[in-house]
Amino acid sequence: MKLPFAKPWFLPGDIKRQARENATQGKILNIMNDTVFKAVFSDDTEDSREALRLLLSSCTHREISRVQVMNSEILPEYLAGKSSRLDVHVTFNDGEAADLEMQIDKSGDDLKARSAFYAARLLSAQAKKGEAYDEIKRVYQIFFLNGVLFPQSDKLPRRYFMMEEDEHDKLNEVMEIIFYEMPKLEQKVQAYLAGENNLQREEKWCIYMKYRHEAEAQGLIAELCREEGIMRAERALTKVSRDYEKWAHTLYREKAEMDYRSGMHIARREGKIAGIAEGSAKGYEQASFEIARKMKEAGISAEQIRAITGLAPETVEKL
Repeated sequence: MKLPFAKPWFLPGDIKRQARENATQGKILNIMNDTVFKAVFSDDTEDSREALRLLLSSCTHREISRVQVMNSEILPEYLAGKSSRLDVHVTFNDGEAADLEMQIDKSGDDLKARSAFYAARLLSAQAKKGEAYDEIKRVYQIFFLNGVLFPQSDKLPRRYFMMEEDEHDKLNEVMEIIFYEMPKLEQKVQAYLAGENNLQREEKWCIYMKYRHEAEAQGLIAELCREEGIMRAERALTKVSRDYEKWAHTLYREKAEMDYRSGMHIARREGKIAGIAEGSAKGYEQASFEIARKMKEAGISAEQIRAITGLAPETVEKL
């Protein structure tokens, strides 16, 4: 089954050309991009399924016999949306569930609170099915972060449970939240290159995802690809990279995010966004108009302006 990406008719011509060129030249997409991460681990191929199963097994420290992806779609409106869910939601074994998410940029969200909310949502989904409390299955919320969320420690990963504040006994085993802060891998990589071959399976996965595109690390990546799961992921990544539509949608998402950040910078520089900080709806609306106006002057299409600013089509046309 092919991922139901939207047809690329709405994509700007320069993105279409670049995507075709990249796919033809066999360039590899960056797995740290959340769109690519989802495509690699959600595709309906044996390599994708096995890569996901072995990645999840490494993260949970459990043997996993089978996985089922519950949200393989990447919907068109998600591509430019700032609140998109480009995660991988799976169930496995006897009904347990996990949500895996790649966070490549700093988020304005409180990621710690968001992780608890996502994990709670996985639990509540079981309640909707009428499960008794003693039949609730364990859930995992897993984040791969291209940043440091817990600077007080070099520990990787960080695992969180519900436990008593002093004696630290666990309240239950139904929820686990795991953070992989990718920048903390640097010392591990240096030690490995110096001859210390004591990497854990989950560390190998993180190094593969973090350094796959670093030219200096290609020897290390080749070694890591000897692991079955990583080898499967590499094959899935290669397959995804040959798909022109996936290249096009990845480039479109990156361009939309750059346009968004550029527009916000312009609005701040001109002092038009002050109202947002004060919670002023009027200030927010004015900022959106200014962002849209600057984008239109820069030649950005009305389709992209609407997707990024949320303004109504007739408003954009009148700018």
